[in-house]
Amino acid sequence: MTSPRFRMPASAVGRVRRLAVAAGAGALLAAGLLAAPTTAQAADGLDRQALRQSLDAVHEAGMYGIYSEVRDAAQTWKGASGVADVDTRRPVRPDMVHRVGSISKTFTAVAILQQVERGAVELDAPIGRYLPDLVPGERGQRITVRMLLNHTSHIADYIGPAFPSLLEGSPKSLDDNRFRTFAPEELVKLGLAATPTGEPGAAPGSYSNTNYVIAGLLLKKVTGTDAEKYITRNVIRKAGLRHTSFPRTPLIPGPHSKAYESMYGWIDPPRDYSVYNMSWASTAGAVVSTMDDLNRFYRALLRGELVGAAQVAEMQKTVPVLVGGASLAYGLGLYSADLPCGRFWGHDGGVFGMGTQSLSSPDGNRQLSFGINLMKYQKIDENGQIVPSPIDYALVDHVVVALCGDTAAQAKASRPQVLPLPADTLSAAVR
Repeated sequence: MTSPRFRMPASAVGRVRRLAVAAGAGALLAAGLLAAPTTAQAADGLDRQALRQSLDAVHEAGMYGIYSEVRDAAQTWKGASGVADVDTRRPVRPDMVHRVGSISKTFTAVAILQQVERGAVELDAPIGRYLPDLVPGERGQRITVRMLLNHTSHIADYIGPAFPSLLEGSPKSLDDNRFRTFAPEELVKLGLAATPTGEPGAAPGSYSNTNYVIAGLLLKKVTGTDAEKYITRNVIRKAGLRHTSFPRTPLIPGPHSKAYESMYGWIDPPRDYSVYNMSWASTAGAVVSTMDDLNRFYRALLRGELVGAAQVAEMQKTVPVLVGGASLAYGLGLYSADLPCGRFWGHDGGVFGMGTQSLSSPDGNRQLSFGINLMKYQKIDENGQIVPSPIDYALVDHVVVALCGDTAAQAKASRPQVLPLPADTLSAAVR
């Protein structure tokens, strides 16, 4: 690949201050982005031809590579389209290991809910009870564990302070931090030092990765075990996941794609960030997985195999949460997405160069997980707004075909009027 150029008009600097990268999950296909749900359920069976066509359409629209797994009860369809490496043209495969970003938050939330079941943590207790030195004073007494998990703590995101050049319209921080190790306490201090986004508990909430790094430190405090080790043993292994982990090095373990970051065309050509020290994401976004493992994970969760029914119900108590200019119906590490055929539960996430989405019907029967290897491929207009790309519309088509079992025609009729990756996935507004 030729040396990347960073191109940015002087007039765009102010816009970048509003669109600077904030890793995490935003709202792939979140509430309000698709047609309101009907009483219909996800269709029976898998239309394999339609699935293949809709997946290929994402690649044809400009996505370098996409891999997807769709399940309907005992039936499974797996597909991949495009390339994992734009230089060698190595193709993507359905079983590739992938950085899943803020889908990690569901894993962390499950671990916290396990401690709630055991009586070691109270959801509505102040975080200061458990971590008085980390979140001291009145703030620690007003912010509860639940507020961390549903993003109503209004603690600011640490991404802007951790990657300051992004506020200037430069990718320098991305490169400077490639091999840097951030301690979770350091990330939390950056978030706590920034201006709060509101009063604790106020609605709507404000999406912040800081919340889930604090949750990881809470987990360590009450279990006496490093959070990543606890989640690996009690969530990942309990769910029977074979290709899911917190990587120990900057490398992705197992066969994987490269991870291309465009930053709305300002990194040209897109740069590969597949080798990266993910300590900056911690328990908010460092997990790697496969599409098959993600479907297995959410199926086990929704069927009460990781926490009991009462805790799953707590996870599904939603509040409005703002992320990237959109509003999510966010629970505890889960959000709901309303499609033409009903409501689905899951999460999405993004890191530099990789995006992921995983959605499941409430009973875990109908599922979709997909990963993409090019991020922030859209452009920014003269008003600082993200312009939807043909890729966005093709992704929505694939999601509706996969989960509703309908034709591409209906999928197109249900296209959103706003971006299906609303500024989130690595680009929520830094306040």
